[in-house]
Amino acid sequence: MSALTAGAPEAAPSAAPPKASAMAPRSVRRKNAALGLLAWACGLIFVLPIAWMVLTSLHSESDAATNPPSLAAPLTLDGYREFFSAGGGAGPWPALANSLMASVFSTLFVLVLALPAAYSLSIRPVRKWRDVLFFFLSTKMLPIVAGLLPIYLFAKNTDFLDNIWLLVILYTSMNLPIAVWMMQSFLAEVPSALIEAAQIDGARLPTVLTRVVAPVAAPGIAATALICFIFSWNEMLFARVLTGVVAQTAPVFLTGFITSQGLFLAKVCAASLVISLPVLAAGFAAQDKLVQGLSLGAVK
Repeated sequence: MSALTAGAPEAAPSAAPPKASAMAPRSVRRKNAALGLLAWACGLIFVLPIAWMVLTSLHSESDAATNPPSLAAPLTLDGYREFFSAGGGAGPWPALANSLMASVFSTLFVLVLALPAAYSLSIRPVRKWRDVLFFFLSTKMLPIVAGLLPIYLFAKNTDFLDNIWLLVILYTSMNLPIAVWMMQSFLAEVPSALIEAAQIDGARLPTVLTRVVAPVAAPGIAATALICFIFSWNEMLFARVLTGVVAQTAPVFLTGFITSQGLFLAKVCAASLVISLPVLAAGFAAQDKLVQGLSLGAVK
């Protein structure tokens, strides 16, 4: 038997079938590549209008008004010079300062009021707290224009027309329901053991809010503040009706370039870009906190 076994030719090894583990990375790479291309396409779709606005702002008024637009037109800064009143007239600085003041102060007031309210609705919930949150959200269902006339009459009778503090109060009341709704979900993720430990050490409610809750929920607070700032900066209806010259905001100042006579497209694009820079800068500076805040509680 040993001789027969020794003289017999060895069988050729059979080809092994490809393993599933070797095929998986290829399919995963294809899927990731497809998702990457889709993400780039979505990014270009969102960036294209901004890039087009920048390009139009660098054209002359005659080139900006051509149809179809001329991409090879010479570039110029005339739109920015006219926006900053190089040839005379009122500059944009008072309007930008008014928008900054109204947005910053209203955002600070919203945070001061929303933090204890969200604390009582999340960490120390009151009875029927879901109904309270729905009531807060239901206040945003009323169209702004429906309350415009009563607010205008109130401001007129109290000599509050063309007053920046009226806009601060209005923006605070408009953004407060959204801020409470957002911060309630953020504060619900704060461990109750931290709060109980601080209370055992003798910390009162203001100390608990400022030194325990606020640092833990900082990403959510930053996201809420940024959204409230953007809403206040972009608001135009109340500012258009309730302000004149003294309290005029940047969006209202922008509409002054749109006239029925002459060309204004390049100037409007330049003004829109300059007015959008504070919001873009704030979003870029707080982008990490914004992502953390908006995704807080999404992954357990």
